[in-house]
Amino acid sequence: MSPALSGDGLELASKYEQPAFDRYTRPPKSLYLHFPFCEHRCHYCDFSVTRSAEPPVRSWLDAIEVETAWWFENMKWESPAVLDTLFIGGGTPSLIGSEGLVELKCRLARWFDIEPEKTEWTVEANPASFSYELATVWRESGVNRISLGVQSLDDAVLLWLGRLHDRERAVAAVGEAHAAGFERVSIDLLFGLPDDVERNLVREIDEAIKLNLSHISLYGLSVEPRTPLAKWIQSGRVSAPSEIRYADGYRLLSKELCAAGYDHYEVSNFARPGEQCRHNWYYWNRAPYLAFGPSAHGFIPPIRIWNVYRWEQYEGSLSEGLGPIDGWERVSEKDEALERIWMGLRTMKGLSMRSQSKTLSVQLERWAEAGWLKRQTDRWIPTVEGWLRMDSMVAEIASSEVR
Repeated sequence: MSPALSGDGLELASKYEQPAFDRYTRPPKSLYLHFPFCEHRCHYCDFSVTRSAEPPVRSWLDAIEVETAWWFENMKWESPAVLDTLFIGGGTPSLIGSEGLVELKCRLARWFDIEPEKTEWTVEANPASFSYELATVWRESGVNRISLGVQSLDDAVLLWLGRLHDRERAVAAVGEAHAAGFERVSIDLLFGLPDDVERNLVREIDEAIKLNLSHISLYGLSVEPRTPLAKWIQSGRVSAPSEIRYADGYRLLSKELCAAGYDHYEVSNFARPGEQCRHNWYYWNRAPYLAFGPSAHGFIPPIRIWNVYRWEQYEGSLSEGLGPIDGWERVSEKDEALERIWMGLRTMKGLSMRSQSKTLSVQLERWAEAGWLKRQTDRWIPTVEGWLRMDSMVAEIASSEVR
């Protein structure tokens, strides 16, 4: 049965218990928008994307506007609501273009108050579809942070990953963003590739450091089912990524970036002092945030909501007046406690030494002795070795039923 809203809050179907959203008389201050179109799907990607050289930007704008109205009207939220952070991800948001971004801001203005001096507005971009002209319009429209999906600064690696740009285009894109007035420019880099993919990671990170970036995100390559990469590994065409190479690459990148003045403030993220991504802290602090677009996941504590996954089905559900939501779950007190521990372990904030159960305190002490945590005043802060073992630490905590 398709989702609908009642005057009292979200109601997905008669078989579901109605979530308690009544205390949220105002919308969250953080918003994520998913743009689900790419000109080409990379070999490792399993995101909700639709291949399109000329994506239906206007249809996407219409859908985002309908979903926004759906929430505000049914939750009886007053508008315009103040936004602290706005993040447009994908997919390839740079395919929205100049006019599309300006139109998006105009449509959102009915519902949200976006202030360039106050709102952190990030847009992801692919170097292949980025330009100085595009960056200039975006900057004038209020975007103040660009995140470029560089992934590598080695042409052979980029070709292997299935990227549409080469090293020269990636470097040029960073320069174009700076020239357009962006002081906050971030790039994504992939590491942990299969052993048979030759790569000089030291040279790449040295070059990245010279680009005067405010922020760098590092992501280990994961093998997702139904991707070309998974099929290659299954057929023996390439080897599976090595845990040893993954760990060595992570240690190297962290060491080099920290030596260059970046703060390793989250397991996958590095920033110049004062340049942390504010939007992501909403996720890591378990703060409420809205998420619009196909496959987008939002959180209005204690409820997690996820939208219809495929673009066509998402658009169809909205056009039929059925709403965007595919499902939801209420986070239990036990799971909330575990999430708070997990989120603490993945950031430089770490965990307080106080108010922890005896079982957890013993575990934390043991991990500190192993070099996975370090003491900082009254908190346990993860080390690089701890971040490499974060999944196993969280699994151990979960199995011991820490509350």
